[in-house]
Amino acid sequence: MKNASYSAIGGVFEYLNSDCDYSQWSQYLIKTLAAENAGRRGVDIGCGNGYFTRALYKAGYSVVGMDNSPCALSAAVELARKEGVGAEFLAGDITKLHLCGKADFITAINDCINYVPREKLKKTFAAVCSSLAKGGLFVFDISSEYKLKNTVGNNTFVKDYENATLVWLNTLLKDRVEMDLILFTRNENGTYTRSDESQTQYIYAESEISAALEGAGFAVRTEGHLGGSKEQRINFICKKL
Repeated sequence: MKNASYSAIGGVFEYLNSDCDYSQWSQYLIKTLAAENAGRRGVDIGCGNGYFTRALYKAGYSVVGMDNSPCALSAAVELARKEGVGAEFLAGDITKLHLCGKADFITAINDCINYVPREKLKKTFAAVCSSLAKGGLFVFDISSEYKLKNTVGNNTFVKDYENATLVWLNTLLKDRVEMDLILFTRNENGTYTRSDESQTQYIYAESEISAALEGAGFAVRTEGHLGGSKEQRINFICKKL
């Protein structure tokens, strides 16, 4: 029986995604916030192991990292400690968002919204909007409809690392991709430990997301990954009206 999402890979998520060019991605995010004149206090939802939270903190933002995976948060706290980052990390789920006070900005980077079921999407965006100060910014991305249907769906990937191997099996359904992940991590004695988990990513068209955001009270603009092509990833830059 497979475990819930991010129970197996949560503690090493940043390590497994080391080829994502987190440095360039985080600088894009920081430049986007600056260009939109975002305030200094924010929440990084779905923070994983906290790379973007740490980058925002180092750029002078007062930011809280939030994730619903205890394994991911534990690693985030340790990595922040090692880098001298004083950001706070909290357990939380974007579909049940409730903040104490209003944030100047909220980020949800690297597919966080793809994990939100369709029936919870409008309520989630409404909760994010109510958690922001007037004029506050909500910045997030999704894996595109094309990517999930053509690049990810019904395909299997194997990624080898120095101390781990990840096998990623995907099944394309009508409105989502069911993902089975098998992680082998190398022990000090040379043996490997196997961990299994399952994930679901929901397929959203850009127009569907934009309509839900506008209905929640946002003005919306979109662009591709790092400001480039939208084929694989779409960024949403949303301002609370």
